[in-house]
Amino acid sequence: MIEIRNVSQRFAGPQGWIEALHNVNLTIPPGEVFGIIGRSGAGKSTLVRTINLLTRPTEGDIVVNGRTLTSLSSAQLREARREIGMIFQHFNLLSSRTVFDNVALPLELAGVKRAEIEATVLPLLELVGLSAQKDRYPSQISGGQKQRVGIARALASKPKVLLSDEATSALDPETTRAILDLLRKINRELNLTIVMITHQMEVIKQVCDRVAVLDAGRVVESGPVIDVFLQPRHEVTRALLGDVIAQELPPALKARVAEHLAKGSGHLLRLAFKGTGVDQPVLSETIRRFELDFNILHGQIDEIQGQAFGSLAVLAGGDPVKVAQAMAWLREQGVVVEELSHVE
Repeated sequence: MIEIRNVSQRFAGPQGWIEALHNVNLTIPPGEVFGIIGRSGAGKSTLVRTINLLTRPTEGDIVVNGRTLTSLSSAQLREARREIGMIFQHFNLLSSRTVFDNVALPLELAGVKRAEIEATVLPLLELVGLSAQKDRYPSQISGGQKQRVGIARALASKPKVLLSDEATSALDPETTRAILDLLRKINRELNLTIVMITHQMEVIKQVCDRVAVLDAGRVVESGPVIDVFLQPRHEVTRALLGDVIAQELPPALKARVAEHLAKGSGHLLRLAFKGTGVDQPVLSETIRRFELDFNILHGQIDEIQGQAFGSLAVLAGGDPVKVAQAMAWLREQGVVVEELSHVE
């Protein structure tokens, strides 16, 4: 559905050229909710704006639904953009138009007849839960409702792709969850490909199938969301995951553990597991099989896209050879084992 091929983007700055994107390559299958996450300044918004060529890349190609947008004429590009809807952080509603008329605006601009506009807009308002608010003005509805108007407006031209640029970052947590649930519902019911730009890993966790992590304009990590949560490989990913899943021991606990280990020997391990592994007595079996002591320091069980996910930090004590054997055995059971610290 979407292919981003060798895309780079450079801008002229006061002190020379700024490279906002560097050789980005991504493939987003049809019907997927794909997340792009990174810190401020990572290049997320620049990347999403290249998908519909609001920003034309300095190098590389953008392919959407089989059409190479970067090679189209202006008229062809305008036509292709009708298949790409976009929602924004700040809603961009016209204060002088009602909810209905804001949603109808792109259809009016395209010259669609009034009867067809009503036949399109009214079901969309029902889809986003705003039928009762259709005659209100933006000043008369909440922030979450304004974003629902923005979503309905983006769907009015019946796009095949929906781009979301930080669409929930101005909303409170409860409203954010409701908007993300709505986007997931739209994805499933309309088989719509959605690209989510965000700096919040909680958004990725709740709604996305796969994720790409950007840092300084480069894709540093990508894959299914559950796999990225299970085994983050880049320090930026670890930092972002820290907002929803603790990746590091709290400093005070870390100091106590270090003091404890300094008195003898031991291994500080992070164990991560998913799916049915969450329900299996893997730790107790490991303790019996290898005659070890496991002290659970902290951990949590969560759910990502309907799949159970667990993470534990444990202090393993016992024969070092048996600890190594236990780590190998745990990996054979599908547990991700990472040694955070080792003191002898």
